[in-house]
Amino acid sequence: MGKKLAYKKFTLGNSITKEELDFFNQYGFVHYKGFISRERVTKAAQGIDNVQKEIIAKGITKINGIPIKFGVDEHGEKIIQRFPYTNWKVKEVAELYEDPRLQNLGIFLPDSPYPKRIGLKEKDGVVANHYVNTPNSKYKQLGWHTDVAREFALGIKMYPMLNVGIYLMDSNNENGGLRTLPGTHTDKSFKVLFRKMQVLNTKDDPNEVEMEAEAGDLCLHDGRLWHRVAKSPHMGEKSHRRVMYVAFLSGPKDERSEKSKTPFYHKFLGLAK
Repeated sequence: MGKKLAYKKFTLGNSITKEELDFFNQYGFVHYKGFISRERVTKAAQGIDNVQKEIIAKGITKINGIPIKFGVDEHGEKIIQRFPYTNWKVKEVAELYEDPRLQNLGIFLPDSPYPKRIGLKEKDGVVANHYVNTPNSKYKQLGWHTDVAREFALGIKMYPMLNVGIYLMDSNNENGGLRTLPGTHTDKSFKVLFRKMQVLNTKDDPNEVEMEAEAGDLCLHDGRLWHRVAKSPHMGEKSHRRVMYVAFLSGPKDERSEKSKTPFYHKFLGLAK
């Protein structure tokens, strides 16, 4: 079980404070309480579930070249466990990213000759993750990794980035939850890539911190920060964990389309079970 770091949680306003910046620079993440209401969380989750049925019925397996990860829940029903470009398919999700407060998050990235932006048309778009611990689940956990490692796998320069998560369920030790190694975003390049075996290492770390969040919270972290999603100690309903992530980027634009090929790094994500 992760440590209980008594870190401060903030409220995302119309500007980012020095205290928030200082916290991010020290730990590599920031946690904002109540970014969206429980009502909007419910609408987004229902929208995802409705579109999920259509995708399964039509036999769609990729969106913009990014594979959809399917699994089976405790009722034996096929579900989407990693849903890329959700913002392209679910209007209730797309609407959440029109919030002007999100644009302020670019201040956490260093100055760049390229525009800082939310990657709604890049990488994997908004990814809706649905973790569940069942015998036939394909997404029970996600091993230690850094988000910038995919650039390394593609053989391109690693530009600073953020990963911005909006929680669709309460997340804690009961359903797995996020674990981070605070401060590792300041590692030199070698450790950013090779501190641990990317994705494959799922072991506890004595220095990991357990992050607890409620539905509607927003948590962001530096793309260089080492983190993982732990497996729930429970099976079935109590193990469900749902969260959406999108990259906030500062490098060259690389927008995807229906004709885009599947990036190499998805072969590694396929190992996550």
